[in-house]
Amino acid sequence: MPDADRRDTQEKGFLNHMADKEQRPLPGRSNHAGKLPQPEKKLQEAVCVLLVELCERFTFFGIVCNMILFCTVKLGYRSYQAAIVNMCFVGTSTLTPVLVGWLAEYLVGRIKLVCICMFLHFLGTALLPVVSFPFEDVYIDRRHILHTLPKREQKIVFYFALLTASLGIGGIRAIVCPLSAYSLEDCGPKELLSFFNWFHWLVNLNSAVVFVSISYIQQSVARNLGFLIPFVSGLMAMITIHMVRGEMIYKPKTDSSLLTTFGVIFSALKTHCVRYRYFSTGVTNWLDHAKENHGGQYSETQVEGTKSLTRLFPLFTFQILYRMCIMQIPSGYYLQTMNSNLHFSGFVLPVAAMNVISIVPLLILVPILECINSWLFSSKDTGHSPTIYIVVGHLSAALSVMVAGFSEIHRKHFPQVEQTLPEEVLLVSSMPCFHLAPQYILLGVAEALVTPSCSLLSFRLVPERMRGISMHFLALFNGAGCFMGAFFVQTAHAGTQGNWFPHLLHEGKLERFFFFLASLMMVNTLGFWTIAHRYNNLHQDCTNEFRGSLPGEKLLKREKAIKHYNTILESSPILSPMEKT
Repeated sequence: MPDADRRDTQEKGFLNHMADKEQRPLPGRSNHAGKLPQPEKKLQEAVCVLLVELCERFTFFGIVCNMILFCTVKLGYRSYQAAIVNMCFVGTSTLTPVLVGWLAEYLVGRIKLVCICMFLHFLGTALLPVVSFPFEDVYIDRRHILHTLPKREQKIVFYFALLTASLGIGGIRAIVCPLSAYSLEDCGPKELLSFFNWFHWLVNLNSAVVFVSISYIQQSVARNLGFLIPFVSGLMAMITIHMVRGEMIYKPKTDSSLLTTFGVIFSALKTHCVRYRYFSTGVTNWLDHAKENHGGQYSETQVEGTKSLTRLFPLFTFQILYRMCIMQIPSGYYLQTMNSNLHFSGFVLPVAAMNVISIVPLLILVPILECINSWLFSSKDTGHSPTIYIVVGHLSAALSVMVAGFSEIHRKHFPQVEQTLPEEVLLVSSMPCFHLAPQYILLGVAEALVTPSCSLLSFRLVPERMRGISMHFLALFNGAGCFMGAFFVQTAHAGTQGNWFPHLLHEGKLERFFFFLASLMMVNTLGFWTIAHRYNNLHQDCTNEFRGSLPGEKLLKREKAIKHYNTILESSPILSPMEKT
């Protein structure tokens, strides 16, 4: 009897602890419960975070916009090599926020690491002008020319600058401007989709300014000194961080991590393989093997969170090939534009300015999509999902790459003319570059539909404590798509001996590369369409559903059921005569 009483006392204590925990505010919000910050301070923090985000994107797009032209003209790279370098830089800049976020959480403090990343960002953007500086045009006197940086050292400095700049970009995105800094925890599906739409609208408006202004300065006005502009933009971002250092360094919750998620998956796989070989399995989900009560080493909380995340893995996987199509803008489409006639009314257009055509549909579609979303989410019981946007966006990307193939055939029918790009005369097609506009427009429509919708699904369909990890996984798969695009270009060039991705486009068959990629994207679209129904219910409360499966929550429900049952018995008038006496 004493042991039974002691167990009852411990169980009630645990239940009371869980009940108190239910009523306490979430971590990270307790500081605001007693003293709310002033509205002016909140507005200042939001403006500063957004300003740093835009400055960082300004830097990023400024480096990317004319990298192919710089690599081919200044460094002497082949066209496919320049495309691979550009895609690898984009992929590295996509993956570094995940790496830096892990370092900030486990190895280095957030304040210390953001200072290191600011220094790396400054160093990388400062070294790029050293690579691009026209030493050969600088005279010490009438007989001597300033020593020119050798090609080998020039390439080493260039790659080191790109690496340090990408690490700095990752630090700013992960520590200063994480998605959790925008306080989206209490937003519904409609508000979240609206936020992601307008957030990407602002980012793309910023990139449009970059592609028009910086690309023109780099190509026509300052030529090789154009990389100074990303340096100035990075300096602006670092000054902004320094101004509001204490308020901007957001500290997220640390109750889940990327390593824990990977550990749960690997532990479940290992245990599942062993038990499948030697014993019969009696669990409903293979991830349950990682739970402590099934011989694993992870708690039920950690395993259930990983379960909700693995539901999104098919969605993430189908984004890899889509990202490969998007990577054609800074690679295949850029080369097509560079080999077309850029003259317009006596003015030579910058090559990267054609990217603005892919941004215009997004700037136009966002207000239209806002109206559509207001109608779709007006009835909460229907459970509308933006998966239809993703399907249509994938189809638009496939059509864009297919149109690029037909445009390449059309471009070759025009006679060749000489066109002067920075310090080099190229033989290009006389076809006006505006004939390539349809493929840019279709890819812009795809971005307007797919990117905000994927962000919404990744953020909404997991419990609150797993949302940061979910966005990290989305970044991992997007980065994998960039590197897969570079690998695809290398494979196509090597496998066809340069025929499918040639250095001189009029001597090869670039259209075959586009047609093959378009066929793969069509299959990818059909594949995602078959599983899109899994992500239709956006109105389910993942947090409550997840919490309800935990042992503590089950005990609380049992306690409430017992109390409710006792209350019914006490108040019930239906009693037998024996019980009344």
